Amino acid sequence: MQFHIQPDSEIPASTQLYSQIWFAIASRQYPPGYRLPSTRQLATYTGLHRNTISKVYRQLEEAGVVEAIAGSGIYVREQGTGESARPQSALWEEFPQAREVVENGLDELLRQGCSLHQARELFLAEIDWRLRCSARVLVTVPRQDIGAGQLIAQELEAALAIPLQLVPLEELAEVLSQARSGTVVTSRYFIAEAEAIAAPKSVRVIAVDIYDYKKELALLKELPKGACLGLVSLSTGILRAAEVIVYSLRGDDILALTAQTEDAYKLNSLVRSAQTILLDAPSVPALKQAIAAAREDLIRPPHLVVCNSYIGEQSIQTLRRELGLE
Repeated sequence: MQFHIQPDSEIPASTQLYSQIWFAIASRQYPPGYRLPSTRQLATYTGLHRNTISKVYRQLEEAGVVEAIAGSGIYVREQGTGESARPQSALWEEFPQAREVVENGLDELLRQGCSLHQARELFLAEIDWRLRCSARVLVTVPRQDIGAGQLIAQELEAALAIPLQLVPLEELAEVLSQARSGTVVTSRYFIAEAEAIAAPKSVRVIAVDIYDYKKELALLKELPKGACLGLVSLSTGILRAAEVIVYSLRGDDILALTAQTEDAYKLNSLVRSAQTILLDAPSVPALKQAIAAAREDLIRPPHLVVCNSYIGEQSIQTLRRELGLE
């Protein structure tokens, strides 16, 4: 991950750096256990004052995504593995190594093609818990960014071929109070809030990594100076993050316009101005309809670049394994 800070941007430098580090963690470019650059190193890379960088690291630590180890550095935390939700048993205390043996053995059986029912006889307690959790899968994000939840739910339903329930984060506690077990899936952006709500329940929380958008970032760097780039998504959160990253990488070299598909006015304005439009797959029908409506006013239709994924492939494979679907 290379950091780019635009000093003349209206977006504060600390916000630019915070968003770029968050993106690196959420897209797994900085995996759990990764040691972040020191404030001195990052000051050299970005030109920012070390106090500004320390402030950003404190904000990330308060968000629960990194942890400071005295005398060692700042490290990315492991989150959303479902470990904290597992029910306790006196057997785990009697046999301290049992959990690792059971989990590793089960994962190996699954990798070799053994079904959960075939493994039940060997790992009954663990299998029973996984099956109960798998019976109900909830996708949760804050209500203000419900579009991100729609993207996650649509991609997982297509990839896993199971029914999912989309629940606003603000309603998650009430929904879980009526459930004996389940699996909550969310983005790493919202994992801390989801785990805090699910902690009292026998419910596991699994975070999905977002797609790293390498292809789209490469395209962004190649756009000519003065180009107008359109960004269209169901998610307001994605649009906010994308706008910050665009300006962090290109500054005022290009103009970035954003629109949600439900905002017809902004969408119609965007298709008349942008030469290139990046969008998520569910937004394609609405955008094509807007282009068709504006066709008489367009000298040349904008070039569409569809991001077919929002969730990283590795996360889908992990969920498939955790839910006993392979």
